[in-house]
Amino acid sequence: MIIEMRTYQLRPATLAEAEKRFGAALPIREKHSRLAAFWHTEIGPLNQIMHVWPYESFEHRAEVRAAAAKEEGWPPPIREFTVSQQSEIFIPAPFSPNLDPRDVGPIFEIRAYTMIPGAIPEMIDRWSKKIDERQKLSPLVGAWYSEFGALNKWVHIWAYRDAAERQRIRAEAVARGLWPPGGAASGIVVKQENLMVMPSAFSPLR
Repeated sequence: MIIEMRTYQLRPATLAEAEKRFGAALPIREKHSRLAAFWHTEIGPLNQIMHVWPYESFEHRAEVRAAAAKEEGWPPPIREFTVSQQSEIFIPAPFSPNLDPRDVGPIFEIRAYTMIPGAIPEMIDRWSKKIDERQKLSPLVGAWYSEFGALNKWVHIWAYRDAAERQRIRAEAVARGLWPPGGAASGIVVKQENLMVMPSAFSPLR
């Protein structure tokens, strides 16, 4: 499986209308493959939307996108609102959950780490030893590493009911020695970023 995350920067004050138009057009697109998640930024760069699409392979992605492009009504008419677009392709780690519809939010934290070259296998190994206990505190939505886009990138997404729950769980994980798995302290992580996002009304993951 591969996962495509498409991030669009929108003009201020256009987010609500862009989501409305995207949601209206979505049934046309989902005749060919399903949407996994649709989020907008709450904390971090504002006026961004992110849509996440799982595919069986690169060939499947190419076939689906070609078929969808022939449909009247797709892509949704949001070009007038869009400042920039970014597409990234990720491969899920062995322990990454399936991107099934779930009601686990509505706060999602997207953490993106830049690793030193060649460090992804070590990161997977470190996480494999601790992720089961960490997931008992809050659900992991995804743990992925980049295939196309920015290289040596590790992305993990966590769901919380609210900001207070996030703070409590992160503090508990550290206090109990359950987390973090040690990647940053080992020197294999050279940059860390995070976003807080919220789901749209039509997002399967919410």
